[in-house]
Amino acid sequence: MEKNLTRKNFLVNASKAAVGAVAVASISSLVTTASAKANTTVTAWPWPYKALSEDNVRIRAHDLYWNDKDCGSGVFGAIVQELAAVVGDPWTGMPIEVMLFGRGGGNGWGTLCGAINGGAAAISLAVGKAPSGNLINELWGWYTQENFPTVTANQFAKDGKYTVHQYDGDLVQSISGSPLCHASVTEWCNIANAKVGDTIRKERCGRLAGDVAAKTVEILNAYFANTFAPTYVDPANVTACLGCHGSNMLFNVNTHMDCAQCHPTAHAQTKVQAISGAAATYQLSQNYPNPFNPSTKLNFSIPQSEKVNISVYDITGNLIRVLVDHEYHQPGSYQVDWNGRDLEGKSVASGIYFVRLQAGQFTQTRKMSLVK
Repeated sequence: MEKNLTRKNFLVNASKAAVGAVAVASISSLVTTASAKANTTVTAWPWPYKALSEDNVRIRAHDLYWNDKDCGSGVFGAIVQELAAVVGDPWTGMPIEVMLFGRGGGNGWGTLCGAINGGAAAISLAVGKAPSGNLINELWGWYTQENFPTVTANQFAKDGKYTVHQYDGDLVQSISGSPLCHASVTEWCNIANAKVGDTIRKERCGRLAGDVAAKTVEILNAYFANTFAPTYVDPANVTACLGCHGSNMLFNVNTHMDCAQCHPTAHAQTKVQAISGAAATYQLSQNYPNPFNPSTKLNFSIPQSEKVNISVYDITGNLIRVLVDHEYHQPGSYQVDWNGRDLEGKSVASGIYFVRLQAGQFTQTRKMSLVK
C-alpha cells in the first residue's frame, strides 16, 4: 500500500528537487556557456584584436569618465567598445562595468590608478599571459614618468573635441613618479592648488583617462603589428635600492616604484642592535643617559614578530627623526641610538623630546631631555 503523502512532504520534496536541478544547472554553466543555447560558440582567450584609433579611444574614455564610468571603466570601456565596433563578438558581450571597482585607486582607496588598471585589463584580454607582462610594464612605467594631462589632452579640450565640456581650458601638468592614485592626484592637487572634489581635478582625471586609453591602444597596435619595442627602464634610485633589497641580496623588495616617496628617511635610520632573542612583553625603556648630550640609547622589546617604528618628536609634536622605519623584527630585545640630529642630519637644540615606539597595536612614549 502506498504511503500517504502530506501537502507538507510534497512541498519539501519538491523544493529539494528544485534545488538539485539548480545545482546541476550551475555546475553545467561552469563547464561551458556554449550549451546555454544552440549554435553558441565560445571565443578562446586571448580575444581577437584589430588596430584602433588612438584619438577615438581618447575621446571615448574622457566621455565615459564623465558619464559615471570613472577612470577604470572609462579606459577599459573605451577600448572594449571600440573593439566591439570593429571586431564584434566576443567584445560585444563584455560589460565594461566590471572595472568600476578601479575608481579612485580601487573604490576610493587610492591604490593602483584606475586608469592603468583598466588599460592593463584590456591588454590582458587581448594578449597572452607571457607577452602581456611587457606591455603592462611599458604602460605603467610610462604613466609614472609622463606629464598629466598631456599636451595632446589639453589641446583636445581647447579644440572642443570631447563631447563633455565641464572645463575646456588648459590644465597644469604634473609627474606622479608612481602608479598609485593618491600619489598622482595629490601631486597634481598640490601643484594646481586644487582640492580632490574640484571640477578641474575631475577634468584632469578625465583627460588622464583619455591619455591612458590612447597609450594602451598605441602599445597594442604596435604589438600586433610586430613593431612593439619597450622603452621604459627603472629610474636610477629604484635600481640603487634594489641593488641591496632585490633578488641579488636581501630579496625583501619587489617593485618598480620610487622607493623614496614612501621611505624618504630609509637611510637616515640608526642601526638596530639585537640584545636578546626573547622577550615577555612589549616595552620601550627609558633612554639612558637622560638628560643626555649629544647622544642617548633606547632599548625596546617585542614578544612576537612585529613591524616596528620608533620616531622622535619635539614638544610641539613635530617629527624630528625616524630611528626605525616600520621594519619587521623578530621577538626579542633591541637597542637603538639617537645622536641628537634631525631628519636632515642637523643637531637639534636643547629641550624636551619624546620618543614613541609603535609595534603592531602597541604604542609607548618616553620623555627625553637634551641638555647642552
